[in-house]
Amino acid sequence: MSNNDKNSNAIDDVQQIGPWQRLSSDLIYENPWIKLNHEVVKTPAGTDGIYGKIHFKYTALGIIPIDNQGNTWLVGQHRYALDEFSWEIPMGGGLHDASFVESAQRELQEETGLTADDWQLLMKLHTSNSVTDEVGYVYVARGLTEGRQQLEESESDLKLRQLPLQEAVDMVLAGQITDAISVAGLLAVEKMIN
Repeated sequence: MSNNDKNSNAIDDVQQIGPWQRLSSDLIYENPWIKLNHEVVKTPAGTDGIYGKIHFKYTALGIIPIDNQGNTWLVGQHRYALDEFSWEIPMGGGLHDASFVESAQRELQEETGLTADDWQLLMKLHTSNSVTDEVGYVYVARGLTEGRQQLEESESDLKLRQLPLQEAVDMVLAGQITDAISVAGLLAVEKMIN
């Protein structure tokens, strides 16, 4: 990005953000999923500072499907950014102005082939609030019907695993599930059920 391009995306209006002041904001990078801004700020103590802020263009949605026998489903895939394989609850992104539950229903069906009759919002969470404004919601899905997966190209290596819900919680406690949304959701659903 040239300096002219960068400057055309700069915000120079002072804005109060809680006890912080944003003095300027420059768009550094943008793609269909995220936007990265470099911001010059005044800290709550009144000192000069900078902030790198990542804006997510989608809302994070996690789903914990639970069948009548107390089983759930995990999806596993190699995560490029970590260069590690990761077991997680089914999840994806929903547009900010779309129905989150409808987006969660689509993600569950795409990744697992499951559809559900009963949807319950379990929790709202922030994934990494020191550098991003990303918001996530976790749903519990019941009344399941099995069908066919409809994976996206980036999910062609996705593995699907059905297991007792308690075994998934045990995987969290053993450090075998480390994705933040999955960890929070599975621990919260265990607390809700027990």
